[in-house]
Amino acid sequence: MKIVFMGTPTFSVPILESLINKYEVALVVTQPDSVGKRGKGLIESPVKKCAIAHNIAIFQPERIRKDYDIIKSINPDLIITSAYGQIIPKGILDIPKMGCINVHGSLLPKYRGGAPIQRAIMNGDKEIGITIMYMDEGMDSGDMIKKGSFEISDEDFGTINEKLSYLGRDLLMEVLSDLEKGIINRYPQDTTLVTFAKIIKNEDRIIDLNNKAIDIHNKVRALSPEPTAYINILGDEIKVFKTHVVKCDEKLEVGTILKEFKNGLVLKCLEDAISLDVIQYPGKNPMNIKDFMNGKGRKYLENSKL
Repeated sequence: MKIVFMGTPTFSVPILESLINKYEVALVVTQPDSVGKRGKGLIESPVKKCAIAHNIAIFQPERIRKDYDIIKSINPDLIITSAYGQIIPKGILDIPKMGCINVHGSLLPKYRGGAPIQRAIMNGDKEIGITIMYMDEGMDSGDMIKKGSFEISDEDFGTINEKLSYLGRDLLMEVLSDLEKGIINRYPQDTTLVTFAKIIKNEDRIIDLNNKAIDIHNKVRALSPEPTAYINILGDEIKVFKTHVVKCDEKLEVGTILKEFKNGLVLKCLEDAISLDVIQYPGKNPMNIKDFMNGKGRKYLENSKL
């Protein structure tokens, strides 16, 4: 099979590498290079770096809806997408004779949209998975082909994302093996069970202590190691990479600093308290909270409440 692959982040790389090892990947489509912070120049996507390493042609349109003639010219048998980052127009969906297949990071019809893994973690889900699906003009609304899942406990996005990537790779290869044998499985989604996973915006990153500690903890997990949740403490914007929930006296006012934790920073929430375990102070590298409280963080303990 001649394949066009469309993807962008680290999640997509094991999937692309597996395709390269077994099939003819004629073209890789990925998002344009992003602008680095603090004058670091342009940053290539992980998928682009993978394609370069394997000497595969790369296409990076600003708007795929208006610019896809190169895909037409290749006339692929199959298009495979994995976290590409743009909506695929009908003109592209109609190109390959075997259709367009997507590797989606949720158990559809739950969490259609651009941030399914993060939203599942934020919501405290205990099971997470992958759906291999045919694409249509809707948002992740096409027929499902194959699913796989596993249980999660307290892992963060980075760990779960990697596990899901390898699961997606394995499921996709099983599906492609079936297609080569002429086996076509497709199952419509139950539209009564649809939920959506909106992309992560900056306001989603803010830690608000007027929430339950477990919900704050799940937000931190969902956004670690990037883009990271953050909290404003006495005018400082502190990135938070790791937390844990602490049981405490519910009569305490929200924002109270629990002084009994001498080497930590534990803050009263709407319900229970949240311990900030690994943080990043502006202009510094991420650090363990004990080290931070022995330095710049000592000033916080001079206050009884944030």
